[in-house]
Amino acid sequence: MTQPQRSQRARIVAAFGRNYLADAGGDAPLACVTRGKRGDVVCGDEVLLQPGDPALIDTVLPRRNMLWRQDLRRSKVFAANLDLLLVVTAAQPTPNLDLVGRALIAAGAEDIECLLVLNKCELPQTAELRRRLRPLEQCGYPVLELSALGAPQRAVEALRPWLAGRTSMLIGASGVGKSTLANALLPGIHAVTGALSEALNSGRHTTTSTRLWTLPGMPEASALLDSPGFQAFGLQHLSVTQLQHALPELAQRNGRCRFQNCTHREEPGCVVREAVAAGEIDPERYALYLRVLRELLQ
Repeated sequence: MTQPQRSQRARIVAAFGRNYLADAGGDAPLACVTRGKRGDVVCGDEVLLQPGDPALIDTVLPRRNMLWRQDLRRSKVFAANLDLLLVVTAAQPTPNLDLVGRALIAAGAEDIECLLVLNKCELPQTAELRRRLRPLEQCGYPVLELSALGAPQRAVEALRPWLAGRTSMLIGASGVGKSTLANALLPGIHAVTGALSEALNSGRHTTTSTRLWTLPGMPEASALLDSPGFQAFGLQHLSVTQLQHALPELAQRNGRCRFQNCTHREEPGCVVREAVAAGEIDPERYALYLRVLRELLQ
């Protein structure tokens, strides 16, 4: 009687459409595929593999958390099982603080810790961006200033305590220097950095696939997930309650409004709107909340 083949536990470290690479503890990652047309496996997933050439992804184990991205048609999970989200921004190209804010909401809804990375800190325009990030600092989000291109080794040393022993992910608008930062953290991967497109005032999309890399010279289990730049986080799966809990300045006031189901728009006795009027909540953050709320209620 033929013995059934034993499943092998592994971690997805690269996703190229429906083709994957998985780390099963060997010298090199294993090529693997999914059954049929299933395409919901993402970088960071813990899976069970059936032996083969390529190996077959038999089971996706329960996720601790996940992040979603939005395209023209639908939301799609693109990363799972993260410990830290590195939200990178810079004074050039024009800062996309809506994307930054949505990234923080997405992470907050999944209980993923965040670090704001202010890259290209040598630029003179950084002073204005620093001012605009101050409300986020006051909400409890730490901000780390660095220059991945101008001082790469100093940038690596500044990030080392944050990355040690954790699975982290770089996120941010195209052109803010994610690939340059990845090159500094992962010498030898030769990620294409690309040049800024002045005509479009944005960076060219230079990363073509999501990849999870082991960080050299750091404790075991230190890994960095690098993903393509994109312009929209998927938040449509959130409930209004989840959205309100994902913004710290709203979460600390939950339950204090006159009405338990207050949406913080027009209801009387709303402590959130009172806080905005009193200057205790940043108007830009409140405006972001209202934009996302409208999208959820449509």
